[in-house]
Amino acid sequence: MTRGARDHLSVRDYGASHGSHDHHHFQILVGLDGVLELEVAGRGQRIATGDGCVVPPGERHDFEARAGARCLVLDSHADDWVRVAPCRPRPATLALARYLAQACAAGLPRAQHLGPGLLLEAWSAPPSTASIQHRPRRAVDWDALARWALDHGPSTTVTDLADRAHLSASQLAARCRDEQGQSTQQWLRDLRLAQARALRAQGLSVAEVARRSGYRSPSALTAALRRLAAG
Repeated sequence: MTRGARDHLSVRDYGASHGSHDHHHFQILVGLDGVLELEVAGRGQRIATGDGCVVPPGERHDFEARAGARCLVLDSHADDWVRVAPCRPRPATLALARYLAQACAAGLPRAQHLGPGLLLEAWSAPPSTASIQHRPRRAVDWDALARWALDHGPSTTVTDLADRAHLSASQLAARCRDEQGQSTQQWLRDLRLAQARALRAQGLSVAEVARRSGYRSPSALTAALRRLAAG
């Protein structure tokens, strides 16, 4: 910022062109009403309500509004405007500009003191998280996860499954409810019970099947198989 220079906010009405000129400071315009046609360093631009433009120092420019236009204008010496000059103002900037225009008309001193910094922040603020487009969720290959769980034996835990799927335990739980219709623990229990049935069909003893599939005792496995058969 130029030493001793102060930024200044105002509301200006535009009509016929008065010829091109330039400034030694940034000039920031936000459209309040009407349409302002301007040419900045030979480039045409149009400012309607809610649109904005940053005119850099030294760039000759000319304005015209055949049907009339009204803008909030900030004359600023803050170098930060060079960073946001190529950017369009965020939608929230118009609401702030309207308030600052009213404050300027009422002669409120805090508008001149705080308004320039607030306008810069509103113009360049990142979009809210609600408007950010999230990346697609990582797909869970449930068949591959089931094979991995069975290969690693009955000591496999829900945390192990989450680590394998590159998710947190809570994320995997939510995905399991959405995609499998049950909790992660129930999905794992059903997987082990299906394994137990397959092993029994191969002729293995109840005790051996219980050991391989993680049941605490042969009687616990037998009870689980009976409940499954009963539907």
